[in-house]
Amino acid sequence: MPDYMYMLESRLSAEQRAVLLRVQELAAESSTNVYLTGGAVRDLISGMPIRDLDFTVEGNPTRLARELEKGGARVVTEDEKLRHIEMVFSGDVDGSIAAAREEVYARPGVRPEARWSTITADLHRRDFSLNAVAISLNTASRGLLLDPTNGLADLESREVRALSIHSFTNQPVRLLRAVRYAARMDFKLESRTEEWFALALERGLQESITPGDAGSELRQLAREDKPVAILKLWEARGLLESISPHLAKRHPHYEMLTRILKARDDLAAAGIRPRLASAITYAALGKLKDREASSALHRLEYRADEIEAVAGIEDRAQKVAAALAGRKTAAPTDAYAFLEKAPPELLVFILAESSNSKAVAKIRTYLTKWRPLRQALPAAVLELESIGMPHGPKFDKAIEDLFLAQLLGKARNPELRLKLLRKLSGIKEPPKKKIDEKERKKLGEKPKKKEGGKENAVAAAPPGKPMQPPARNEKAANDTRARLQAARQGHQATPPTPAKAAKAAPARKETAARKR
Repeated sequence: MPDYMYMLESRLSAEQRAVLLRVQELAAESSTNVYLTGGAVRDLISGMPIRDLDFTVEGNPTRLARELEKGGARVVTEDEKLRHIEMVFSGDVDGSIAAAREEVYARPGVRPEARWSTITADLHRRDFSLNAVAISLNTASRGLLLDPTNGLADLESREVRALSIHSFTNQPVRLLRAVRYAARMDFKLESRTEEWFALALERGLQESITPGDAGSELRQLAREDKPVAILKLWEARGLLESISPHLAKRHPHYEMLTRILKARDDLAAAGIRPRLASAITYAALGKLKDREASSALHRLEYRADEIEAVAGIEDRAQKVAAALAGRKTAAPTDAYAFLEKAPPELLVFILAESSNSKAVAKIRTYLTKWRPLRQALPAAVLELESIGMPHGPKFDKAIEDLFLAQLLGKARNPELRLKLLRKLSGIKEPPKKKIDEKERKKLGEKPKKKEGGKENAVAAAPPGKPMQPPARNEKAANDTRARLQAARQGHQATPPTPAKAAKAAPARKETAARKR
């Protein structure tokens, strides 16, 4: 049996793990049963990135939400009637907390009556089997997978299966949702679900999708990784009318969406994952006139601040681009500081749509050069520690000064970086210790040879071979040995010349006379 808690710890980000632990702690303190449900479990099992943490509690989730707010979480929307709270947890983690409930329909197609219930009943009332899964976070059953509708099998077979023949009749918005899941996960509709889907379209149920529900689906679209694929499937299935009749006639701006997604990937490669709700919505409605787009968002029950964010994204992006092309950000250090504070969504929009080449170039330099330099600073921290500088304000300043110098193109290789760190820290390199001849012998080193003479000849000899004497003329050597031998025996190796004999004769006569 898979260890789902281990899988969660392996797959969640550090911020998501912190939220998960905090929710478990708060639930244990209040003796509340809490479960991780829906999308997070589905994405965990299917191997997809886990984007949201949706928690379901058996009871009222309000107290839990208020405690999380004290730790930095914020409420996005709250439905008091359904006890469903959309939140952004601390660490910028998306998710929700909701009460476990069951829905009772007086007849198909009418609004259901919500009753607070158990986690099992809550899973049974959900839309599709792949969402009707949960993992217990309670002390007695932590890590237990709850799958009462066999959603795990549908995930393995890569199918979207509705849980009831009345699924689309009870909530027509599930037509949009089923297609969105299929496009996101590259699944197909299960055979019976496909039949129910076609029957719902024949009956025109797509026309009864409420504007509020359609608006919720458009918001979800803006958070998807594949909005183009989803919109194309909505259009192919004849569902764009529920979003906007004008959009169905003029089509989404697929080219703009593609450019935005490419720019999003550029930021993701640099370690930035922007929220693109406004940019994606703006591009999806990009072929509509401003008045038509604003009217469509009002009809879809978007809040005033959401509409302003979508309508004003182009103007905000132009202001950021103008600042990047101005004098105040001419220096790399100033440009970097400005870009660090700029909203990532606007950087994506500038890369995708701006004609300001200076602004685009600075953003690309920031993503491909400046951010990698910042991410490489831990290596400089280790180097500064290795040369003996203690941590403190001066230590931090030295690291920051190094980074600013690197922005200007200095000290970008390890040798120059270490040299600059020594200069910034004031720690000089220790002098090299001189080693005398005795210490060399102790260390097993050969003494240095003087230049010239036999020493030089020895030094020049190849290792492992005896030293060879200097090359000589063999004949001259033999003559020399012969003369030396003759001298020792009192004879000359060669007869004297006549001139030499004539000079030597008087001397011999005088010597003989003395002897007589």
